[in-house]
Amino acid sequence: MKKTTFVFLAISLISLKLFAQAEKTTQVRVGLLNGPTCVPAAYLMENKNTISSDGSEAELTFEKFADPQALLPKMIKKEIDIGFMPANVAAKVYNSGNKSIITCAVVGLGNLSLITTDENIHSFKDLKGKRVYVAGQGATPEYMFRYLLKENKMTWEGDKADVTMDFSIPTAQIAAQLISGKIEYAVVPEPFATIAKTKSDKVIAALDFQKEYLELTGEKEIYPLSVMVVRADFAKENPKFMATLLAEYDAAVNWTIKNPAEAGALCEKHNLGLAAGIVTKAIPLSNYTFVPASSAKKSIEKLLKLFLENDKASIGGKLPDKGFYYK
Repeated sequence: MKKTTFVFLAISLISLKLFAQAEKTTQVRVGLLNGPTCVPAAYLMENKNTISSDGSEAELTFEKFADPQALLPKMIKKEIDIGFMPANVAAKVYNSGNKSIITCAVVGLGNLSLITTDENIHSFKDLKGKRVYVAGQGATPEYMFRYLLKENKMTWEGDKADVTMDFSIPTAQIAAQLISGKIEYAVVPEPFATIAKTKSDKVIAALDFQKEYLELTGEKEIYPLSVMVVRADFAKENPKFMATLLAEYDAAVNWTIKNPAEAGALCEKHNLGLAAGIVTKAIPLSNYTFVPASSAKKSIEKLLKLFLENDKASIGGKLPDKGFYYK
């Protein structure tokens, strides 16, 4: 009798332990950004309503946002579990927000270029005396442009600056302004360079920021542009669902790269803010990737150091500690 009781108690304790370790959610809420960042997510929206792990199942839901500033409050309020944003924004939230949001993976590498109708632009030094319209003040386009100008011994501040940076035109309107002739030079990410080139054969991508960055730094990898983030407490409570979701997004990225036409159609079907044809043409230039955060730490920190050099507040005053990188 005592032996039977002992066995029963042992089984009960094991069951309780397993129950305690079970995932603590039945829903994974993903916040997507309209536009180029989340193009690979269209594959998941089309094919994945649930994710499974060890017999457990969670509903996969998606909500779209215009920009990271609209997404962040929802994550802070615990209404969204997974999101996407520039690496510096994620670092700033981590450093100034009780480490509540951490990075899962790099999902997009740099895809910046200087577009123009001026066929005489072949190097950064050719921009001397020019006004360049930059997509996104206080974001990667500005600080990468600053870095490349500095390395080419060009200035952008003061009365005698070599280049004037102008942030007065919203990113989505830059292509139209360039095509109409109202502006001549612009720094934009994909797919906006592709949009401009598609609509006018006079527009060229004169300077490839990625090529210049690799040549100047000797790095073998392009700098990160976009990251996937997760609420830290959600990740801690749902490790198995996290592993499944990350694997699914990795597969979605690979599928998107291999199937640009189909990905473009899905992006338009699910209203991610871009026409199918533009997405199809832009995917080969957009540098979509999937690098787990723990493997991307070095490249993320190298980028964040550029932000620190230009504006400490842009990443919350310091490099984030190792807790920022989800394992």
